[in-house]
Amino acid sequence: MPNILQEIYQHKLIEVRNRKKIKDLRQICQELKCLEKPTNNRNFYQQLQQKNLQQETALICEIKKGSPAKGLIRKDFDVIKIAQEYQSANATCLSVLTDEKFFYSNDQFLIQARTASTLPILRKDFMVDPYQIYEAKMLGADCILLIVAMLDDAKLQELEQVAIELNLSVLIEVHDQEELLRASKLKSKLLGINSRNLKTLEVNLQNILELAKQVDKSYTLVAESGINSPADLKTLKQAGINCFLIGEYFMRQNQLDQAVKSMLEA
Repeated sequence: MPNILQEIYQHKLIEVRNRKKIKDLRQICQELKCLEKPTNNRNFYQQLQQKNLQQETALICEIKKGSPAKGLIRKDFDVIKIAQEYQSANATCLSVLTDEKFFYSNDQFLIQARTASTLPILRKDFMVDPYQIYEAKMLGADCILLIVAMLDDAKLQELEQVAIELNLSVLIEVHDQEELLRASKLKSKLLGINSRNLKTLEVNLQNILELAKQVDKSYTLVAESGINSPADLKTLKQAGINCFLIGEYFMRQNQLDQAVKSMLEA
């Protein structure tokens, strides 16, 4: 496991342990049972799958305040306004960072985005324990992220099964051929290929293009990281990729709605 992921992984284990002391899993399950509509009707995977089958561009627009690689990205950060602008610009889904230590975010960002938008939402965080998936459901997420580089096969299968039981979509993220092979053993057909090298944190779209050639057509493929212009998106589209998760590029734009529309027109 690369150093940055190892650091995040160890921190998440401690974070989950501390959260369980404040509210244990039994309490979260009880709160979920008390919700008026416990089943989730914003189907993240189906929205992307439909766009992909129709060969239409699907944007997962990310609400991202900062990152370990770039520090603080957007100073005028208003989650509600950003979520509303994304929706009005015809985003397909939202991705909301909730990690506090490394990504300048928190759980309230997801709650606010859920209130402000009717789009399906990915809880963008580092899942290491089933507790976090119940927590994601409680916060209002429609999808969770599982990073193959961070987890062994047994843990991946365990976390995926919990998500399935909670009616959550699962985005499986891979970075290389070995991880792609491991991902093929899972049930989820929503596959993200990340262009970022986890050892150097540099991005290279060629990584997505090469791995995409090896992905079975039964998958809905999502290109992640390093999409910094409509030209980048067009290059990936020409390779048969229709779904894109874009965060930093949008967060650096003053005219957010126009930036989204430009990507959709690429």
